[in-house]
Amino acid sequence: MSDPSLKRCAWCEGDEWNREYHDSEWGVPIFDDRTLFEFLILEGAQAGLSWTTILKKRSGYLEAFYDFDVERVAQISDARQEELRHFDGIVRNRLKISSTVGNARAFIDIQKSHGSFCAYLWAFVDGSPIDNSVQSLSDIPAETPLSKDISQDLKRRGFRFVGPTIVYAYMQAVGMVNDHEMDCFRHPVITAKNARIPC
Repeated sequence: MSDPSLKRCAWCEGDEWNREYHDSEWGVPIFDDRTLFEFLILEGAQAGLSWTTILKKRSGYLEAFYDFDVERVAQISDARQEELRHFDGIVRNRLKISSTVGNARAFIDIQKSHGSFCAYLWAFVDGSPIDNSVQSLSDIPAETPLSKDISQDLKRRGFRFVGPTIVYAYMQAVGMVNDHEMDCFRHPVITAKNARIPC
């Protein structure tokens, strides 16, 4: 249970699922490929839905997609995809399920060409997170020129559900940008973690 007395970013208040995620994960720099793949899929799954919905289904995603083992996900058959359309633990949208498999294959291609997905992704910010010194929720954009560039490049490589808004949310989630409000108790914690990414 999160401490309700702490000052947090406005977007997470009023929902215990969001508060727990905000307090433990949101904005922490991630540089292991398994977790980067997980968040890429979860952010795409959120399209048109609330993040709370995705958090509640996270364990279902871990079960359905082999703990986000990208090699195994890339090999999921059409028959297995059809089975997943009847699994209540995930968002049962046909396009989102098929894009998960397709994105896994594109993810592996990047690993092969760049050594790791981490190296590919963090190169967009020269290996260092961007601190936007956010004062309030209204300061946070839905997308940025950089998220548009990353989105365009991912699409060119065959990814789906990676529009600039989804990509910006992904950048926030994996710590490429620190959008914690300046008076949020997590802002200095995340800032302290924001050393150059070793990948």
